[in-house]
Amino acid sequence: MTIAEFYQIFGQVVFVAGILLLILLSVTLILGRMLIEKDRLVFPKLLLFTIDVFYGLFKKFSENLGVDAKIVDQIGVEVRNKVNEKIFRKTKPKDKILVLPHCLRHKDCEATLESSGLVCKNCNLCVIGVLKEKGEEMGYEVFIIPGSTFLKKIVEKNSFKAVLGVACYQDLNLSMMKLSKFSCQGVPLLKDGCINTKVDARMVLDKMGVELGKSPKKSGSSCSNEPEHRGSL
Repeated sequence: MTIAEFYQIFGQVVFVAGILLLILLSVTLILGRMLIEKDRLVFPKLLLFTIDVFYGLFKKFSENLGVDAKIVDQIGVEVRNKVNEKIFRKTKPKDKILVLPHCLRHKDCEATLESSGLVCKNCNLCVIGVLKEKGEEMGYEVFIIPGSTFLKKIVEKNSFKAVLGVACYQDLNLSMMKLSKFSCQGVPLLKDGCINTKVDARMVLDKMGVELGKSPKKSGSSCSNEPEHRGSL
């Protein structure tokens, strides 16, 4: 085989591989949107494989199609939630941890930062206090962290089987990737950012296993909420 023939065959292989990759990304995007819009999970292993292996490329592919790249993280979170839901529900609270982002805290928060994250002072000024109190009452170990570095420390220093996390879609998806050996559940923020973020507290409580009554009030809770607004949780 001559060098020219080798490069010709190599070029054809690369071309075919490129076409197959585009097909894979397209199929994953279609199946992912089906999950989000119709709550139908099809080929979860294929979805997770594409998202985990081609994460950056998949985001760029979505943007080129005029689709918000955030959908990639949304698909990843939703697929993992579906796949892990039954095992998470069956796992005892004492074997679970609840991880909350520090951005949910009140602007006047006096929590101190230690190696495992923020130490809540139970001031009852934000939704973190509600979730922390209920979680610990059930048996969860609760962590309030400012970044993924702390998540790594938590994994190294604690023994648990399942994780319930709250974060923006991207951080949530990437964290659930890293914690794939655990049964993970994630609740995305309704409003993300560095401060004044919001989360559907009722959704978090529901995933924790708390039985909730029907409430006509909006369930989004913010770090800037006043204490009297928390009665609807």
